[in-house]
Amino acid sequence: MATILIDKLLQAAVKQGASDIHIVVGQPPVFRLHGRMRKLETKVLEPDDTVSLMKSIAPERCQRELQEAGSSDFGFAFSDLARFRVSIFKQRGNISMVLRQIPNDKLTPEQLGLPESVVKLVQRPRGLFLVTGPTGSGKSTTLASLINYLNESHDHHIITIEDPIEFYHEHKKSTINQREVGVDVPSFAEAIRRALRQDPDVILVGEMRDLETISAAIAAAETGHIVFGTLHTNSAQGTVNRMIDAFPGNLQDQIRTQLSTSLIGVVAQTLLPKNGGGRIAAYEVLVVTPGIANLIRENKTFRINSAIQTGAKFGMNLMDDALFNLWRDGKCTVEDVLAKSHRPDDLAKRIVNARRGIMEDGASEEFDHNAPAAGGH
Repeated sequence: MATILIDKLLQAAVKQGASDIHIVVGQPPVFRLHGRMRKLETKVLEPDDTVSLMKSIAPERCQRELQEAGSSDFGFAFSDLARFRVSIFKQRGNISMVLRQIPNDKLTPEQLGLPESVVKLVQRPRGLFLVTGPTGSGKSTTLASLINYLNESHDHHIITIEDPIEFYHEHKKSTINQREVGVDVPSFAEAIRRALRQDPDVILVGEMRDLETISAAIAAAETGHIVFGTLHTNSAQGTVNRMIDAFPGNLQDQIRTQLSTSLIGVVAQTLLPKNGGGRIAAYEVLVVTPGIANLIRENKTFRINSAIQTGAKFGMNLMDDALFNLWRDGKCTVEDVLAKSHRPDDLAKRIVNARRGIMEDGASEEFDHNAPAAGGH
C-alpha cells in the first residue's frame, strides 16, 4: 500500500515540478509548487500512513537514527526520474517527512543566469569560492551547475563532501568522488583533511557551519586547491563577516589575513517567483580584487558594499541592482523584488524614479511631436 502511494506521490511531484512534498499527520500530502503550498485532493493522512510511507523509503540506519535522535536525513533516487533529499522527523509523537526534489538535469551557468565573471572565477587554480543564501535559494543548483561545467571542460579530480549527497555527477572529463557525511566519512572537517591526501583539484564542501570546517576549507584553499563552500548568509559582505566571527577574538586577525589571500569570490543568491510562472535567481557577486583583499585584511569589511558598487568592470554587483534589473526587464513584480531587497526603501525610491523617468520620457516625446517649431531652446 505505502509503496504504491509513495510512487504515485513522487511521480506526481516530478510531473508537476513540485520542489517539495510535505507528509504530515492530519492533512493530505502537500506539494510546494513555485514557492506556494498546495494540498492534494486525497485522503487525510493518519499516524500509521506516515509511518508506513516513511518505512517504504528510509534506510535502516535512518530509521534507527529517527528513533534515537528524533530526526534523520538521507537522499534517494526515484527510478531515473529524479533524486530526493528527505528529512524525516517526529512531531507531537507522530512521524513527518519533507522530500525536496533534486532535478536530474543540471542547468548550465548561462541557463541559471550566472554572470560570466563567476564562471571565470571557478577556473582559477586555487582559492575559496562561496555560494551563500537562505535555505531553498538554489545554492545546491548553482554549485551543481558549476561543478558540472568544470567536469565537462577540465580534466580535474573533483571531491564533493555533502550531507546528504544531492546531485549525482558522472565522470566526464574529470574524475568525481562524492562522499556523504555520516555514511562515507564522519564529519565535514575530517573529510576536508582527508581529501588533501587524495590528490584533488577541486573540493566542494556542502556546508561550512563550524569553526573547524571553515578553517579546514581555508587551509585547503591556501594549499593550491579550488574549494567551493556554502553558508547561510544573505550578502557578500555578511558572508565575510560571518566567517571571521566564527573564530574567537584572538584568532580573528590571522583569519582575516588568510581570508584576504584565499577568498576569490562570493555569490549571494535568492530565488523569486517569475512573471509567467517558475522561479528566477537574483545574484550578488563579489570578486576579491587586491583592493577588496586589503579591506578584509584591514578589518574594513563595512566598505565591501561600496567596493562592489564600483566594481562592475570586474563583474561585481549588489543584490539590489540585480533585483532592480529583474523588475526593469519585466521578469518579476515590484512586490517580489522589494521583499527580497537588502535596502527596500532605497530600491522602492529607485523604482519610483525609474517609472517616473519612463513616464517623463513618454510625455516629453509626445510634447515634442506637437510642439510648434520655436527657436530659443
